[in-house]
Amino acid sequence: MSAAIYRTSISHVRHTPLKNSFTYRSYSWFVDVDNLPRLPLLMRPLAVFRSGDHLGDPDATIRSNVERYLRTQGIEPDGGPIHMLTSARVFGYVFNPLTLFWCYRSNGELECVVAEVHNTYGERHCYLLRTDISGRASVPKAFYVSPFNEVDGQYRMKLPPPGERLAVSIVLEREGHRPFVASVDGKRRPATVRNILAAALTVPAAPLLVSALIRVQGITLWARRLPVVARPHHPSQEAAQ
Repeated sequence: MSAAIYRTSISHVRHTPLKNSFTYRSYSWFVDVDNLPRLPLLMRPLAVFRSGDHLGDPDATIRSNVERYLRTQGIEPDGGPIHMLTSARVFGYVFNPLTLFWCYRSNGELECVVAEVHNTYGERHCYLLRTDISGRASVPKAFYVSPFNEVDGQYRMKLPPPGERLAVSIVLEREGHRPFVASVDGKRRPATVRNILAAALTVPAAPLLVSALIRVQGITLWARRLPVVARPHHPSQEAAQ
């Protein structure tokens, strides 16, 4: 698989206990973990991929770390492709609220999807999802992400493998209502020098911008007197921390 860039529109909608929504532009890389892009020297500050920015041992490869996590979940990999949707490290900084790994069998069958979630407190958590033919799956919420949302409810995710279009959505459900919905939509472009530069110029220092926007929204909600939920202890996942 050739590396690609998705120029994305990311939307967050909060329905309860108060309404708030925002949308911002960014871009994501879609890569084969066995063939990570290595940019020309002068462009390298615009995209660096490191194992330490994801689950597992920072001194191991991304593939070996994902496979080790799968084994803790009762899945024995057979060397099939692993495709990753993520943000690269830009000017030495990275923040990945969500990285997705589509894990395939060697016969081309999709085995599962791993959703790796980072919060702004330096913690991460991985969800294993067995998606249906439409890319849908559900999983109990188990990780503190927003200081305004408790760690309960059910995530309903739609994570079809990206093609010409990227269309990912995550809905938090609680007792028949949906307090929070997030979506990522984008159009695929090959990772050529021209497209990399265009993305970097359109959204300069994208990971830093995303991190800043999330914090600004948090301050906005706090100013609107939305109650803050205490952050619980997050137990480390074997092979994921």
